[in-house]
Amino acid sequence: MAAPQIDIYTKFACPFCVRAKRLLTEKGADFTEYDITMGGPKREEMLARAPNAMTVPQIFIGETHVGGCDDLHALDRAGKLDALLAG
Repeated sequence: MAAPQIDIYTKFACPFCVRAKRLLTEKGADFTEYDITMGGPKREEMLARAPNAMTVPQIFIGETHVGGCDDLHALDRAGKLDALLAG
């Protein structure tokens, strides 16, 4: 089974974004980062995918909206992140 697409919406100099990307990298996960610092179409895309999202990062693994950095780390602590990353 192929690993799911991972999208992460970030902003410049965001420490939570750095922590989330670090964890994904430590897990060996490939991800696509969208910098929405200046707004634009990717910010609109993020809001369409997660209408109530007001902070970054916003992380999507496949069709699953994980949420932010704390949510990603909570999944890891609960032992659920590896299975989600594996698809």
